[in-house]
Amino acid sequence: MTRLFHVARREVRRLASHPIYWFCMLAAPLLCLVFFLTLMGSGLPTNLPLGLVDDDGSTTSRQLARNLDAFQQSDIVAQFPTVSEARKAMQRGEIYGFYYIPEGTSRKALRQEQATVSFYMNYSYLIAGSLVFRDMKTMSELASGAAVQQVMLARGATEAQAMALLQPIVVDTHPISNPWLNYSVYLSNTLLPGVLMLFITMVTVYSIGIEVKEGTAREWLATGGFSLTQSLVGKLLPQTVAFVLLWGLVDVVLYAWLRFPCLCGLPVMLGVSALGVVAAQGLGVFMFAALPTLRLGLSFASLWGVISFSISGMSFPVMAMHPILQGLCNLFPLRHYFLLYVNFALNGYGAADIWPNLVGLAAFALLPLAVGWHLKRTLLTVKYIP
Repeated sequence: MTRLFHVARREVRRLASHPIYWFCMLAAPLLCLVFFLTLMGSGLPTNLPLGLVDDDGSTTSRQLARNLDAFQQSDIVAQFPTVSEARKAMQRGEIYGFYYIPEGTSRKALRQEQATVSFYMNYSYLIAGSLVFRDMKTMSELASGAAVQQVMLARGATEAQAMALLQPIVVDTHPISNPWLNYSVYLSNTLLPGVLMLFITMVTVYSIGIEVKEGTAREWLATGGFSLTQSLVGKLLPQTVAFVLLWGLVDVVLYAWLRFPCLCGLPVMLGVSALGVVAAQGLGVFMFAALPTLRLGLSFASLWGVISFSISGMSFPVMAMHPILQGLCNLFPLRHYFLLYVNFALNGYGAADIWPNLVGLAAFALLPLAVGWHLKRTLLTVKYIP
């Protein structure tokens, strides 16, 4: 314990004297926390700019435009005389889409003739394009139903009869876990842990690699009595405490302050976060042992961390990936954390239901045991080559 204390004290001095640790362990994670939470502070993007081309110019078309503008996500900012001008405005990035009402639309609708309206959206911006598409499609369906309803009422049908024909089956939708459809609930709970895991892995690799680069690796091991276990635990312990406190702050902000869904309770997520910290550190030790140079180790850590955002299942479902990728996704600790978050916080499952992911994170934390002998030999023999 005395040697462990001396190694930890030595590491605290190194952490305090190198500005890069302050940036990676405090400034950058806090900046990411503020950035993501303010970026998606309203939950969903609102008032997305749309254009309108109204060649019909009737009372019905103006009412249609007003109803579309009343949607929370859509905001008609300009009316264009032709489709060509609206298309050019969309290509310039001034609007995300536009709604086109041809001449004679209201007249055809009242005559029960097939009337066609068109809407165009820029799917280069996936979220914005999807939201304006949903609004314009919903508005078109409502307008179609309203036109048919007016014709049926004029022919003597009651309102109940008209509604029964227009909508024979009423769908009652209840989105579970995130009924507000809040994008911040969906993204922040995975993006922020992913960023933290990236920083944790890179700091772990850097803190070991810099010992080799500066030629102090033997001194570090000597402080721990040439026991790799004591030397490694003593070095990582101050970082573990710092990152656990930082990740705990993120959990408190998300689940206690912002009141994001957390059916399992805050203490459980704090425990999962602590397990995520040691898992990322274990992966960092393994990465440096596999590529025992500072440059290659950091490149390995950064590449693995960035890929984890795409393969964790947050942005694209793993079940829809190639079977090989479905197996490879388990090699990323963020994948296991994502499943633990979904099943613990959103679904309220118990540990017995999702124990494989708990074992997965624990396996990453134990990775240094598999490469300890190789790492110790590297620290004692490898010389830094600029």
